[in-house]
Amino acid sequence: MESGILELYVLGDLSPEEKLKVEEMAQLYPEVKAELAEIEKTLGKLADSYAIEPSEGLRDNFLSKLTFNEEDTNTSISSVNLDTKQQTFSSHNNAKVIPLNSSKLNFYKYSFAACFTLLIMSVAALFVLYNNLQESKEQLAVLQSSNQDYANQVNYLDKKVESTNEILSVYTNPDYKMVELKGTANSPESKMLVAFNPKEQKVMIDMKNMSMPAHDENHQYQLWALVDGKPVDLGVFDGVNSEAVMKKMKAIDKAQAFAVTLEPKGGSVNPTLEKMMVMGAI
Repeated sequence: MESGILELYVLGDLSPEEKLKVEEMAQLYPEVKAELAEIEKTLGKLADSYAIEPSEGLRDNFLSKLTFNEEDTNTSISSVNLDTKQQTFSSHNNAKVIPLNSSKLNFYKYSFAACFTLLIMSVAALFVLYNNLQESKEQLAVLQSSNQDYANQVNYLDKKVESTNEILSVYTNPDYKMVELKGTANSPESKMLVAFNPKEQKVMIDMKNMSMPAHDENHQYQLWALVDGKPVDLGVFDGVNSEAVMKKMKAIDKAQAFAVTLEPKGGSVNPTLEKMMVMGAI
């Protein structure tokens, strides 16, 4: 009811499938049917408000331009005496000639003028109504666009709030251990933070504050956990163009250290030690 489709239905600007859908909804839901009636009533009032009332002199001005042949109007047919040679009917049939009444001709003349004047008025009113409906359709389109922009902004803010709440839930939870991974000889300036919760077996990466060099499209970073001296894969991630604030990695319940290596896209079974970027012990 707030999408603007009901107004487009009243304006006749829907496809047959959309029109059928609106009619089905109107039968199912009384509030939709009531809304359609209210929209039709509103558009009707809008049309009446823009109706053009012709001036009083329009009719007289129009009638003054009409011309008729007065001789034809005032001519009456006189009675004709038929002699016996011209009679083709039997003697008991009498032919009557009725004179034309000039008052009737005047009545038809003014009736035609009045009808033509009403036609002009109707065309003018329809033209104004059409223009007003076109303006209403444009206003509805602008309103729908504004509503969509507003909805996009609300969704964006919702995601920001959700991300902020997620960060707060990690940093304020005492069960999380914050492990700082520092750059190796391969990338001395690199650094990142891993949040490890052994109780809930959760591993999170702080993507917002991460500082890692960009990689090509054929490679990804892979996070490893050192468990009892053996590397355990915790999943891959991209170091750039990430919209996530906190990225959840694979679950693990214990670890002595974390490290990140640069691997082919999709990850490797074993870490490529010569491409280790950052590392940090718990």
